Amino acid sequence: MEPGRKWLAKLAPSGPYSLAMSSCAPAALADATARIGLDPVCWAIEQGQVTAARIAEEVPLVEGAGLAIEVLRRGSEAATLHSLLRLADPSAAFPPVGEGSLDGVQDYVHRAVPLHHVLRAIRVGHASLARAFLRACEQLVEPAELTREMKAVNDELFAYVDAFTDAMTREYLAEHDRWATSAAAARVATVHALLANSVGDVKDAARALGYDIDRTHVGVIVWADSPAEDSRLPSAATSLLTGLGATATVVVPVGSGRIWGWGAVPKQRPQQMSAARVGAGLRAAVGTPAPGLAGFRRTHQEAIRVERLRGLSVRRTPRVTLYRDVVLTVLLSDDLVAAGEFVRSELGELGGRGEGAQALRTTLLHYLEAERSLVRVAEELHIARGTVAYRVKRAQEVLGHDIGARRSSLHAALLLAEELGDSVLEPTRPTT
Repeated sequence: MEPGRKWLAKLAPSGPYSLAMSSCAPAALADATARIGLDPVCWAIEQGQVTAARIAEEVPLVEGAGLAIEVLRRGSEAATLHSLLRLADPSAAFPPVGEGSLDGVQDYVHRAVPLHHVLRAIRVGHASLARAFLRACEQLVEPAELTREMKAVNDELFAYVDAFTDAMTREYLAEHDRWATSAAAARVATVHALLANSVGDVKDAARALGYDIDRTHVGVIVWADSPAEDSRLPSAATSLLTGLGATATVVVPVGSGRIWGWGAVPKQRPQQMSAARVGAGLRAAVGTPAPGLAGFRRTHQEAIRVERLRGLSVRRTPRVTLYRDVVLTVLLSDDLVAAGEFVRSELGELGGRGEGAQALRTTLLHYLEAERSLVRVAEELHIARGTVAYRVKRAQEVLGHDIGARRSSLHAALLLAEELGDSVLEPTRPTT
């Protein structure tokens, strides 16, 4: 480490971050740790994830769940770690762009994310990273050296973002040229045209896909938990659709770790929908069967909504989720801000964070859904019947009114709190 940059060794994450939480390659982490130490590397992991979250919030770059988010996080972490290493040792022969920083290019092209959105994401990421480095610089550098070190940080980050922007643009355009001439791209374009109602001749589109649009369709989205599962997605989606009763299927990849699919099913609702399965490491959302082109769109939009809900969910969820099983939560959570206001207004102090309040809410939710059967709730939650009775009584005391009053609203608020957790609960009040 350059003598004047000893302050970089004092960097440390503000939260419980570890190497195990990183999206970067283990070899890259080991090399960085050997060069600058464990705490600075964990700081880079934290800042990379903060940057990725900010990009996802401000730029229409990521949709749904699964690997698209992981790809963005990996790129942000790689950029943070690379900048940190270059600052620590300016004389080292580091490449202009760090390993893993451009991993998202293929995903962006295949999902038709415009280049200007990608470049805007780089600008947002640069601003977030600069704030983090400069804030740390102000806290850790001696006043006499502060101006020089802040200039060094700015110079390095601007040089990096220039090199990153050039490399990203070249990779994006090259991948776009490859993808635009592929058969897979043509199928994806046809599907997007059908969903947007911008296709000239539906029968021509159906022939291009090898799939009859006039049938009754069930739509699915399947996504992977890790890059290692990516190659399983097409067969998994096809098997899922077949298991749902489909006699014909069409599946199209829509980015890293994510695939859309449709299956032609009998007009009556398939009886085996509740038995739908996908393998370990995969997740799936399933829409409701619906007929014709309108049904092709509708069942897909339902699957999209389920996927979004699963991305927000804080509780352990099944590998396959049917829209019909979560439709109430999907509709209630469509406006997350309004959902939070409703939950906090309806639950009052019962909407607080922490294990105690959560246990009361979970027990009360099961109690309402079990039609007030203490025995059923005890069996479902694996607790004593007396514990159920105590928690229900205590929850009612915290609410300040009988649970029979406004039962529907109470049930809806409890459902949202159980599914969405802290995003709709009362924020923790700082201690004084």
